[in-house]
Parts: sequence; C-alpha cells; structure tokens
Amino acid sequence: MLNITENRVEKWIDMSQFKSAKIFEDNKGYRMVKKTIWILGLLLLVFLFLPWTQNVSGAGSVTTLKPNQRPQTVQSAIAGRIEKWYVNEGDYVKKGDTILFISEIKEDYLDPNLVENTGRQVDAKVSSASSYASKVKALENQIGAIDNERGLKFKQAQNKLIQAKLKVQSDSIDLEAVKTQLKIAKTQYNRSINLNKEGLKPLTDVEEKRVKLQDTEAKIITQENKYIAAQNEVLNAKMELNRILAEYSEKVAKAQSDKQTALSSQFDTEAQVNKLKNQYQNYQIRNGMYYIVAPQNGYVNRALQSGIGETIKEGTSIVSIMPANFDIAVETYISPVDFPLIHKGEKVRVWFDGWPSIVFSGWPGASFGTFGGVIVAKENFISENGKYRVLIAPDKNDKVWPKQLSIGAGTQTIALLNNVPIWFEIWRTLNGFPPNFYEPTPTEKTKK
Repeated sequence: MLNITENRVEKWIDMSQFKSAKIFEDNKGYRMVKKTIWILGLLLLVFLFLPWTQNVSGAGSVTTLKPNQRPQTVQSAIAGRIEKWYVNEGDYVKKGDTILFISEIKEDYLDPNLVENTGRQVDAKVSSASSYASKVKALENQIGAIDNERGLKFKQAQNKLIQAKLKVQSDSIDLEAVKTQLKIAKTQYNRSINLNKEGLKPLTDVEEKRVKLQDTEAKIITQENKYIAAQNEVLNAKMELNRILAEYSEKVAKAQSDKQTALSSQFDTEAQVNKLKNQYQNYQIRNGMYYIVAPQNGYVNRALQSGIGETIKEGTSIVSIMPANFDIAVETYISPVDFPLIHKGEKVRVWFDGWPSIVFSGWPGASFGTFGGVIVAKENFISENGKYRVLIAPDKNDKVWPKQLSIGAGTQTIALLNNVPIWFEIWRTLNGFPPNFYEPTPTEKTKK
C-alpha cells in the first residue's frame, strides 16, 4: 500500500474486489497524507537535533536581600502590663516612635522612687569610701610620724650608749690610776716602816703613810663600783635600743594593720558603690523600657498582643513591622541533585505569580515576562522541605523588577546550564539522569 517494495500484492491478488483498495487507488488526498507524514517525520528528526538549554528550576517567594529589611516582630525586653496603645495596624511609624506603654508588675521594681533612692545609696556609699580613703591617708601620716619618732628615739638611745661607753673608759682609766696610787702608797708605807726601824723616820710619819694607804684602798673600792656602774649603764643603753625598736615596731605594725583594715573596708565599699551604680543604671534603663518603640521606619502589619491590662512576659512578641525601605530579592528552593550545578554569581531567569509570562525553559530567548537575576548566596545545609535554599538578587544589567511586588509573593526560577541536543535531553529525562555537571567559565576577575 505504501509502495515501498517491488513485490506488489496486485500481481497475485485482484485488488479491485476490495472496497478499501478502490478508495486509496489513485487518491490525491492519500498522497497528501503520505507527504505530510514524511514532512513531519523529517521535521521531527530535525527537531531532535535542535539545541536545548539545560536548566535547574526552582520555586520560592519574594523576600528581601538584607536580613534587617525583612518583616520583624517587636518584643518586650521586660515583663509588664499593657497600659496604652499608640498605633493601629497599617500605621506608618518612624524609628523611635512609641508603639506601646507597659507598667511594672515585678515587686522588686514597684517603688516609684526606686531610681532616686538608689542614687542616694550610691552617694552615701561614695562618701563612705571617701571616709575610708581619708582614714588610710591619716594612718599613712601616722606611720610616717612613728617612723620619724622612732628614728629620733633610736638616735637618742645610741647617744646614751656612746656616753655610757665613754664613761666606762673614763672609769676604767680612773681605776687604773687609783691602783697605781695604791701601789705607791704601799711602797711609801713599807719604806716608812723600814726607816722608822732604822731610826731615820719618826713614828708619826709611819702613821701618816698608813692613813694614806687606807684612803687609797678605800678609793679603789669606790672606783671599782663606779666602773661596774658604768658597765651597767652600757648594758642598760643597749637594752633601751632594743626596747625602742620593739616598741615602735609594734606601733608601726598596729598602724599598718589599721591601714590594711581601712583599705579592705575601702575596697569593699568601692565594690558596693560599683554594684549600686550598676543597679542605678539598670533601673534607669529599665524605666526607659516601659515605652516600646519602633526599631526602624516601617508599617505595622499586625498587633500580636491586644487589650488593656493584659500582662506579658520578657521576650513576648507584641507587633509585626515591615520595613519601609528594602532591597527586593527572591528565595528559591532547588533539589539536592541540582545543588552542585548552582554557583554564586550565575544568572537566573525569574517570573512572578500574577505577572503575565510565557516561558520556554529550554529556549530562554523565546520566553516572555521573565526577569533577570543573579545568585548571591546559597545555603550549604538542607532546609526542612528537603531542598536547598538559594537567594537571588536583581540583575542590574537586565530590566528592572516590578515595583508592585510584595514580600511573600510566589516566584518560579530557572538557572541556565549547558546547551545539548533535544534528543539527549529527552533521553536524560526518561532515564532520570541529572543535567550535565556544570562549571562556570572563570573570568579574569575570578582568576585573580
């Protein structure tokens, strides 16, 4: 029927007896169908060899480029009771504007004059520390006076010792002189006796010599007593030196002990002063926390707490604020098998939910309604949804992203990889193989 062989059926069979043979015999429409099939087959064959751009697709949402530009919750740093609201949902607030006022609920801070009373305690402790410092200074002066007095007393005792030693020397010389006089007196007495026996001296002269000898003997005893007394004075002077050293050492030690005690009290008081100052500053800062203010310019999205008189704990989220100024970006999630193919700095095509677009993933040049993006970051740890998060910023060399985009809007992304034939891509997809491993071509800047 298709006339593709020389062995014709009509040589053995009469085809005229068949109705279908009569229909297709010399039928121009059949010839047209046959040509169409051949043309479509050729087109399909050519189509299989057309280039196809491999890509990595992902889905995500619109976000902001910097963490401080994303929606945030304002929290209370202290526990309290809601007293007054100053904003409504949807209001625009500037940095520092008051959002909410809360009152104190902890009994340690209920005193309305807590800051003033603590300030008075600080002043009192400062005065006490100054008093201890003055006492330490007075004790230092006292120690200096004791040292001076000890020096004078010690010098005086040294002089007495020198005097006593000189007196010992003087009495020693006098004793030797008296001993010499005793020898002379004995010699004269013995000579007088001999001359009296010979009749040359009268008896009265002998008696005079005896009296003189006795006087000399009495003098030597007196002089010996003086010499011993002078030696005792030397000993007493030495003992006085030791007593002065011991006495004033005790006085200095007592003054030093009093000084160390005063220093210890001073340091302890200064530590208490620092502690009270810390409490004073904490109380002042805590008073400023009763008014919860906006951390930056933005819009109040939602009040997470409501009512008057409701108590909240530390760290409780109160309102959600969306910053007024932000740099838009897209966060998309890709499969783990595609993660090695994504590199920082690569360009990506993005289209947004609600914006008209016609996308041909394999032929990005034929797509319509897509916007250019650049990969600025990728997480190396898998997310809870089992995929890897990639952050995309607008491509400055491409058309500007719509200003009407809102945070959280849905997006679709495709990262372009290598160009391969369509038959290869079909074969890869049917077998479940990942795209070819892709390494971006390094530029001169990257090489440097």
